[in-house]
Amino acid sequence: MDGNGKAISTNTETSGRYHTDWLNMMYPRLRLARNLLTDDGVIFISIDDNEVHNLRKICDEVFGEDNFVANIVWTNKEGGGSSDSKHFRVKHEYILCYAKNKEKSKINGLAVEDVDRYKFSDKHENTRGKYQLIKLDSASLGYIKSLDYPIEAPDGTLIYPNKGDQKVSRWRWSKEKLKWGIENDFVVIKKDINNEWAVYTKQYLNCDSDGNIKPRTIQPMALIDKFSTTQSNRLMKELMDSVVFEYSKPYQLIELLLRIGSDNNSIILDFFSGSATTAHAVMQLNAEDGGNRKFIMVQLPEPTDENSEAYKASYKNISEIGKERIRRAGEKIKE
Repeated sequence: MDGNGKAISTNTETSGRYHTDWLNMMYPRLRLARNLLTDDGVIFISIDDNEVHNLRKICDEVFGEDNFVANIVWTNKEGGGSSDSKHFRVKHEYILCYAKNKEKSKINGLAVEDVDRYKFSDKHENTRGKYQLIKLDSASLGYIKSLDYPIEAPDGTLIYPNKGDQKVSRWRWSKEKLKWGIENDFVVIKKDINNEWAVYTKQYLNCDSDGNIKPRTIQPMALIDKFSTTQSNRLMKELMDSVVFEYSKPYQLIELLLRIGSDNNSIILDFFSGSATTAHAVMQLNAEDGGNRKFIMVQLPEPTDENSEAYKASYKNISEIGKERIRRAGEKIKE
């Protein structure tokens, strides 16, 4: 859902009722969105600096403050940004995420990208997959006395997370968890490159650190530093023969949000479908993971400007652009 309201061309920033008109447009749509969401559903709303503070207030009222999930920052521009402000180069916008019920909603982890780091094999590879070694001691987590205990090396040497009187590092696992890890072959004690004893845990690709067999995923970041509107313009020109809709969201961005917030059988609703980027993303993701997601696109038949590329290409309103994009994107994905 694009909360910037660009589809309402009559509501310009020079209007004295600009903010009032924007609020009157957004509030009923968000109320309806909440009613339509499944109990475990989430909503993503794209917004820029101008209204992000007001949008937070509306969403806190409609969804409840406790159902705020994240304010994602998306760096949406390649280079530039200086034309948007005389003080700072503005190269980002926001994507607010709210849940209907945060306790029931689920944000999916993303696939591990650096698979090459999982290069070691053992007798558990068929179930747990390959693994990498992670040192058990950590200074970044902060010192805790109960996690500063000795671990015996094969030659009887006692290993501590700190050297001497330092009290900086601690073990990541408790004594009980370490005992479990040794018994279940999740721990390796060997000498490091300095010929000193060190304790490592095995991080498997298809098993978590509690022994549950499942593909390892990474928690998504609330910062998206890829995909740009420039990239989207290039795609539109390639797909539609000309840039008939400027500055639409890259479908790859929406596809990422779908990976995070939907499952294979979700129904995806976009209140401001514009050029139907969301439909494109749904079809692409279904093709990639075999999903059965369905989409509903909502777009007023707002007339295109007579001097625009869209009008010259015989698209008299925005809805026609979206419908044609769905047809063309679908054919390309089939190919």
